[in-house]
Amino acid sequence: MSLRQSIENKLKETFLPVRLNVIDESHLHAGHQPDMTGTDETHMRVQIVSESFSGKSRVDRHRAINALLKPELDAGLHALAIDVAAPGEATRF
Repeated sequence: MSLRQSIENKLKETFLPVRLNVIDESHLHAGHQPDMTGTDETHMRVQIVSESFSGKSRVDRHRAINALLKPELDAGLHALAIDVAAPGEATRF
């Protein structure tokens, strides 16, 4: 299973999103960071809308996602961009 798919599965199971995109942006950063995981998946973008984030600050939302994906970050995911919203909030994605 790819790192992108693993991240997507974890986010789906934990946050039950109404909208989710996990985008591998590694190709945009070729040569930026040595591949520490044996794959080319080093830079990911998460775009997620979930009721789980209602009433939470932007910082708390990011902390929740970073905590969930800590094993991936510790294993070599170099960068994680996060776009997060609750249903009904404006998004740029």
